[in-house]
Amino acid sequence: MRIKFWGVRGSTPTPQAENLRYGGNTSCVEVRLGHALYIFDCGTGLRSLGHQLLHESNGRPLFAHIFVSHFHWDHIHGIPFFAPMYNHPQNLFVFHSSSRNRSLKRVMEEQMASPYFPVDMSEMKAKRDFCDIEQGRIPVSDEVTVDCMWLNHPQGCLGFRLATKQGIVVYATDNEPGDAIFDKNVRKLAEGADVLIYDAQYLPEEYEARKRGWGHSHWREAVNIVMESDAKELILFHHDPDHNDACIDKVVQEARNYYPRVRAAAEGMEIEL
Repeated sequence: MRIKFWGVRGSTPTPQAENLRYGGNTSCVEVRLGHALYIFDCGTGLRSLGHQLLHESNGRPLFAHIFVSHFHWDHIHGIPFFAPMYNHPQNLFVFHSSSRNRSLKRVMEEQMASPYFPVDMSEMKAKRDFCDIEQGRIPVSDEVTVDCMWLNHPQGCLGFRLATKQGIVVYATDNEPGDAIFDKNVRKLAEGADVLIYDAQYLPEEYEARKRGWGHSHWREAVNIVMESDAKELILFHHDPDHNDACIDKVVQEARNYYPRVRAAAEGMEIEL
């Protein structure tokens, strides 16, 4: 299993010089299992992933499962710029998301409708399947399962646990601590995982002072979760737009005082299991 980060920022892209080491693109994570491709979220990092996929495919059709946690801008902004959606009629992308608020197909159509975008979805030649999911288990293949659980976020957000013989990776972004049900959900998702990718948007003091109710977590809660769930490695994710490289460096240093296997997600970073 190979995990690669294409977008690690929360809320809005931040292409400033002081953010270049960790990156300014919004949420997008790739997981490879042999030739099988799984994509988690479609923030602006999806654009660069799309270019890489086209280069690798050399004209051959592409197939991927794409899991969309929720429909806030920073998790869907990359869809209109995902080149493999336009170039090959035999490309197939299976989207998995909840239609609790509305369907992803409708969200994509509205995102590209006038006056927000110059072309509509009719320009996309690739095949698209939309699977409505809720909390529970998805048997993606004989060797891969994905468990979904609701997290604590305005309008809802799904966390995902991808389990294989090679390892277990958990993608749990956009989650606010403090609700007993959701706190239990995220720990259940993370239980025994090899890699936990978790929302650490705020500093603990920022959260306490003015960010309660905004739907995000902080590094101290991330450490609590990884220690209480026996996950092996913690990847801090969904960095705040106002947290530059130096700030994130400091967060990692402080988090390692409590748990040694902590890294901050950075664009281009890869993990092999």
